[in-house]
Amino acid sequence: ADGYYQYQKNECVYRTSDYSDMVYLLSFSYNKDVDLQFNSTVGEFVGLTEFGVKQAENLNKNQALVQGLKAAVDTVCRNNAQLLDSAVRDKT
Repeated sequence: ADGYYQYQKNECVYRTSDYSDMVYLLSFSYNKDVDLQFNSTVGEFVGLTEFGVKQAENLNKNQALVQGLKAAVDTVCRNNAQLLDSAVRDKT
């Protein structure tokens, strides 16, 4: 099918059981190419294409948005990881 494909991906990435290395990633893609990404460790949006760079510049001006996404590593990732990991560990 011809057309355009745009999507957003939210990820919580970690390797240690104490979650000290946990990172929240928010990626925006267009036709399988990542244009723009927020990384909680970096603390801002980063453009990966010419269009993404322009988007990042505008989004980084919104400090309320940036601060909320930086906090997502704790409010979303750690909370859910603790719940899911405990459910898995209890089953083994």
